[in-house]
Amino acid sequence: MYGRKKLKIGTMIHGVGEKFSDWRHPDMPADASVSFEFYKEQAKLSERGKFDFVFIADALYINEKSNPHYLNRFEPLTVLSALAAVTSNIGLVGTLSTSYSEPFSAARQFASLDMISGGRAGWNAVTSGLEKTALNFSKRVADHPDHATRYKMASEFVEVMKGLWNSWEDDAFIRNKKTGQFFDPEKLHRLNYEGEFFSVQGPLNIGRSPQGQPVIFQAGSSEAGKAFSAQEADVVFAIMPTLEEAQQYYADVKRRAAALGRHPDEVIVIQGISPIIGETEEEAVRKYEELASLVTTEQALAFLGRHFEHHDFSQYPLDEPFPDIGTLGENSFRSDSDRIKREAREQNLTLRQVALREATPRTPFMGTPEQVADLIQTWYAKNGVDGVMLIANLPSELAAFVDKVVPILQERGIFRMEYEGGTLRENLGLLSGENCYAGQHQLILT
Repeated sequence: MYGRKKLKIGTMIHGVGEKFSDWRHPDMPADASVSFEFYKEQAKLSERGKFDFVFIADALYINEKSNPHYLNRFEPLTVLSALAAVTSNIGLVGTLSTSYSEPFSAARQFASLDMISGGRAGWNAVTSGLEKTALNFSKRVADHPDHATRYKMASEFVEVMKGLWNSWEDDAFIRNKKTGQFFDPEKLHRLNYEGEFFSVQGPLNIGRSPQGQPVIFQAGSSEAGKAFSAQEADVVFAIMPTLEEAQQYYADVKRRAAALGRHPDEVIVIQGISPIIGETEEEAVRKYEELASLVTTEQALAFLGRHFEHHDFSQYPLDEPFPDIGTLGENSFRSDSDRIKREAREQNLTLRQVALREATPRTPFMGTPEQVADLIQTWYAKNGVDGVMLIANLPSELAAFVDKVVPILQERGIFRMEYEGGTLRENLGLLSGENCYAGQHQLILT
């Protein structure tokens, strides 16, 4: 049933951009983060390129130092529901926190998106790293779960979600007008879940979509994150700067999945990339340098601070070694904060160097369309990725990728010419969503 699939491609629609300066570029609409026209154009362009999915990231806490996109942006499920009406094939993946949501409401929201879109929904399950997120949910910072607890909660949350999505069997709704029978009561099932963190009776008040259940995405590079991904996720993604690191991550996730009794190809591993494409390599480098020049040192320090609970790095000397900040960051974005501290120590970097490198990372996927296609093919052929997710700095880079890189990948036979099916699962080459009544899995149901 499983086997190595063709390359998978998605794109993150990220409004005015991940970095502080992207919105200042002449090619970027300054209101992109709250412009439905922008999101619609990006989604339709991605669908024209036969991408598997569009992806909407999210976070639940901001302050005055947050970057512009975080300050003013759409809620994922709302905008994805609107995008479902103007697209036909592309998957629609949204982020929702397992630490600051209720499983019943979340299951209902994603099941609704899945039904509206004809089976194209995906859920990016996140645990919400920033401690001050608690302040937006009638809690104290001290109530923010620690790293290990957040992942225990996440595992339970996913189990409840899957169980609720199985409240109805596929053919439960008869809708026989002559007899007056709307549904078969024997095909309705309550969950009756009792766990450490959640207690949910069910059933869910919406049936199953054509793909069975939404596809579960997860980004985790910490030990707890990778363990959770191997257990629960259909698609796992990370951002690794080198092929060697991508290969290590790929092998680790596949090994963990196999150890849990899953087929390694049951878990799709993708890497986030930010390609910069030029007619020549020199033009691509020039485009990168133009973007990098828009970032001020103050903005770079603020961007760096988000990895460490918005720590104020402006209090330290810029051109002295990266400061000793102890365990700061371990209860937030642990894999990133650990990496930053480790690289700064091993490479003897100054604070200025670290901040600018994080704020304006130099992507390896930079060059002509052929060079970018070559590198993607290399990472794919050498088991660094099953696919890539574009995190385009500018809308023009997504257009260049669709028009100039995708045709090369298609000509080489590693990316589709047309969509294979009507659901996200079909296009990703995954089995239909978990359904214990079809004999695939057994959950806690009565």
